[in-house]
Amino acid sequence: MNKTPYRTALIIGAGPGISASVARALAAEDIKVGLAARNIEKLAPLAKEIGAEVMSADATDPAAVNELFDQMEGKLGPLDIVLYNAASRVPGPITDLDPLKVQQSITTSTFAAFLIVQQAARRMLPRHAGAILLTGASASVKGYPRSSAFAMGMFGRRGLAQSAARELAPQGIHVMHFVLDGSVRSASRPEPSDKPQSMLDPDAIAQAYLSALRQPRSAWSWEVELRPWVETF
Repeated sequence: MNKTPYRTALIIGAGPGISASVARALAAEDIKVGLAARNIEKLAPLAKEIGAEVMSADATDPAAVNELFDQMEGKLGPLDIVLYNAASRVPGPITDLDPLKVQQSITTSTFAAFLIVQQAARRMLPRHAGAILLTGASASVKGYPRSSAFAMGMFGRRGLAQSAARELAPQGIHVMHFVLDGSVRSASRPEPSDKPQSMLDPDAIAQAYLSALRQPRSAWSWEVELRPWVETF
């Protein structure tokens, strides 16, 4: 199997689940990793484990995003991989939703993703190389009842990824959107004992991300869907 052709990575919206699995998988490939989140205390064990750089940042603030990229490039060198993994949910009936909370949700899910893609593209374009990854969800392609805020934000993220992929791929930048269509297994959310492998495994998700990063330019994916066997299409 081809080795991942990148040497540095920045994960924004990092946490103990998917982000941690991706960070470990990248570090195992001798890729230098940077982790960013609002609350960085939770990242300390992972950072120590893989030797990652850590920085607190608000991904919805343009100035903070610019500073994050400047600081991380100063520590890691030019960023080859950028992954945005944060999202915001505001469940409830449309008639009862707080408009300000819906606005905040869309800002986190879509506007912040735009800021990350914009900064990454500005820095990768002069090198005509790099990969930008956006984590999506079932809500990226299916609007569920009582989930309109999340659907709006994630539909927007998917549209951003598709547009950016079409614009940037001819210039050497691989943009990918991952639809995680199913529940993700965690310590606080174990899968049912009578349905093994019925939830998405974060480590398996990470391996799918790595496989996509290894794709030759002649056969790039812009979107990959991942779902356990119990999920319907």
